[in-house]
Amino acid sequence: MIRLLDPVPSIKVKLGLVVVGSVAVTVAAVVLGTGAGLPGRVTVPLGVLVSLATVQVLARGTTSPLREMAAAARRMARGDHDVRVTATSRDEVGELARAFNSMAAELARVDEQRRRLVADVSHELRTPLTALQAVLENIADGVAEPDAATLDSALAQTRRLSRLVTSLLDLSRLEAGEVPLRLEPLELGPFAAEVARGTGGRVEVDVEDGLVVPADPERLHQVLANLLDNALRHAPPGRAVRVVGRHTEGGARLEVQDDGPGVAPADRERVFERFTRTDSARTSRDGGSGLGLAIVRWVVDLHGGAVHLADPRPPSTGCRVVVDLPRRAR
Repeated sequence: MIRLLDPVPSIKVKLGLVVVGSVAVTVAAVVLGTGAGLPGRVTVPLGVLVSLATVQVLARGTTSPLREMAAAARRMARGDHDVRVTATSRDEVGELARAFNSMAAELARVDEQRRRLVADVSHELRTPLTALQAVLENIADGVAEPDAATLDSALAQTRRLSRLVTSLLDLSRLEAGEVPLRLEPLELGPFAAEVARGTGGRVEVDVEDGLVVPADPERLHQVLANLLDNALRHAPPGRAVRVVGRHTEGGARLEVQDDGPGVAPADRERVFERFTRTDSARTSRDGGSGLGLAIVRWVVDLHGGAVHLADPRPPSTGCRVVVDLPRRAR
């Protein structure tokens, strides 16, 4: 479609050009018709018709993006988020068209995330539910006795379901901003030692004295507990997980490192997404919910900090998670 006025940067100027152009064409048509000896009853209607045609040609490029957006909005309401509109003009309508395309792209991304989340949650729920169903069916059919081992297996699957549902609810509240932080001065040394004891695993804590940051103890406990749980599940048998805490210029840094298979550099950012699965060997033994690191990032962000995966410190070749917390609340 030809859009003669696309280079014009203002819709007001475009409308002015349409008016001036239609008037000029009308006058020219009347003058030419009169000069050709045509009567006024012919030249005037002819001039009006030519003027209308001129307005149609000049204004079509201005209004067509609006018609496209109206049609695209109807398609998006039916669930088609891949639709886009032509945005070639430089005026306000062109800016609106580009904003519309950006919104459509974001909606498509969110819709894809929603679909993936539903599929991932279904997959994660199916595994323990299938195992639990098999145990109960065996007991009901008399194939297995309801002894301690069988009931422990059923209980383990039930607890796994409970952890997954709890993690989903926590993440949902965090994303919705429904988790207010109750900040207080928190000394990280005793705090990290207490969290480590609660894991029941072998954890070495090395945190500098006097390392204090403003934090919500309950939420930061969630962060460190998730990191330690993840590290302990991947650490080789008999090898300790290390928690290191140091002062930094901006506040404090906590590091959790294990000697497991580690995470490939290309996957280090993705592991903080929900239900992320990578080709890294580290995920092959993951019996967690797939939500722990996503919750870690949200909580650290709420504290005004940052979390990332870094290269392991020699001689370890495992995974090192670095959490930076600010000295002052933001």
